[in-house]
Amino acid sequence: MSTCYYEILGVSRDAAGDVIKKAYRKQAMKYHPDRNPGDKEAEAKFKEASEAYEVLSDAQKRHIYDTYGKEGLRNSGYSGPGNSEDIFSHINDLFGDIFGFGGRSRRRDPNAPVQGDDLRYDIQITFMEAVHGIEREVEITKKETCWTCEGSGARPGFRPETCPSCQGRGQVIRSQGFFQVSSTCPQCHGSGQVITEPCNDCHGEGLVRKSKKINLRIPAGVDTGSRMRLSGEGEGGRRGGRSGDLYVIIHVEEHEHFQRDGQLIYLHLPVPMVKAALGCEIEVPTIYGSSTLKVPAGAQAGDRFTLRGEGVKSLRGGGKGDMIVEIQVKTPTNLCKEQKELLQQFDTLCSKEQEDEGFFSRLFHGHLGKQKKKEKSADKVANG
Repeated sequence: MSTCYYEILGVSRDAAGDVIKKAYRKQAMKYHPDRNPGDKEAEAKFKEASEAYEVLSDAQKRHIYDTYGKEGLRNSGYSGPGNSEDIFSHINDLFGDIFGFGGRSRRRDPNAPVQGDDLRYDIQITFMEAVHGIEREVEITKKETCWTCEGSGARPGFRPETCPSCQGRGQVIRSQGFFQVSSTCPQCHGSGQVITEPCNDCHGEGLVRKSKKINLRIPAGVDTGSRMRLSGEGEGGRRGGRSGDLYVIIHVEEHEHFQRDGQLIYLHLPVPMVKAALGCEIEVPTIYGSSTLKVPAGAQAGDRFTLRGEGVKSLRGGGKGDMIVEIQVKTPTNLCKEQKELLQQFDTLCSKEQEDEGFFSRLFHGHLGKQKKKEKSADKVANG
């Protein structure tokens, strides 16, 4: 059985770290004791591969091994993974890579900065405020870094102490047969530290709850679902960590008359029957004021007309959208006697000939033509 770490993993002496890791993963999966129960040779090869990976994956240990061999490692104080947690950390790392859980239990720096949490704020604005943009002052309540302890959580003059349960790792390890399972330390909650003398202002949390007014500049063109990110306006960090961000989510109210689809604005415009028949120029309300629309004679219900540049401004630049005006012909109601008489006169003036060539006439002649074709076809069959 080979004693060279490179030969054990089957890699060259100049192999990169990812190549070494891949080779170790292959060996570990092949010789894992759970896959080879009772096989002492497989267990020995598994331990050899773990020891080889422990050395070759560490730059300092690998340099000593390449220069002085295993004797140099022993002289430097390394005695191999043995029954320490190192071999299990590689196993955890292996299964974390393959199955997406676990991972190597690494010591965390108890004094490392902790970034603050992000916050979300939902705001409702009117249709016109979304179209034109608006500035609005809002008040939010959030946790900010405690200035008394500077986010450490400890009373001034005192420092957090190393957690006695996990020795500062933030994780506790329990053995379950061949494996070791890591979990968050219940005493320090993963921080690796305990505070024996908490700050009087934040009570050891490192954060204090405060209200803050923020001026929101909502640009023209936003719509429901638009999101604004305000860097550093989230909750405060601890131990010098940066604050989180504030995400503002926009909700836009519907308008009584206008409908919107992206940059397009839609409007249903009622037009009196007579004006639609004769044609006219009519003032049309827009999101910017009003505009003149020329309605041609004979306009029908459902006809659409486009007003260029009367739509919503683009958030990304590039101008404004258009406005689509759809005609709704308005039939008069509650007519007086004189109005009824005039409409009756108009109806009488309509050409009877035009009516005959209209819909009912076409319908009748079309039906008659089909009937004659059927009769001719029947005659041909009867005559052979």
